[in-house]
Amino acid sequence: MTSSAARTSPRNGAGNGKAPRNDADEVGLDALVGHAGYAVRRFQIWIFQDFIKTLGAVDIRPTQYSVLTVIGANPGLSQMAVAKRLGIERARLVHLLDSLEQRKYVKRIKSKTDRRSHALHLTAQGETALARFKHLAAEHERNVEARIGRENRQQLLRILADFT
Repeated sequence: MTSSAARTSPRNGAGNGKAPRNDADEVGLDALVGHAGYAVRRFQIWIFQDFIKTLGAVDIRPTQYSVLTVIGANPGLSQMAVAKRLGIERARLVHLLDSLEQRKYVKRIKSKTDRRSHALHLTAQGETALARFKHLAAEHERNVEARIGRENRQQLLRILADFT
């Protein structure tokens, strides 16, 4: 067979009544199959994609949701405390807060005890938005449970609790 014939002949089952096959499915993973880090990363990708799809109408990313949730639960918290608790680089948090402030979800108030610091608060609009986001995030968690099962989800949360 010539190289041009190989390129133009039906591939992946197309044209022969079989469902198309994804070539990526045929790529062996070798030792990655047994690596927890690889499996966790693949699951994280799926989780983030589902979160973004489920909350797509409100245009909130997972990190933005986390920041809003922590500020909502801890009004007056400093930027440094939020960054440290969520494991976000300070510079990245500043950018996130700028975007949340532009959307009128968060306000920064100069600290009365430390002029270099800001206390973070949700605006009234931010509180309303966060309530909606939490409702959608609960839908996302139901999607996770549907995918892996209730007991597996609970076990996963128990396992991962030491890392939060």
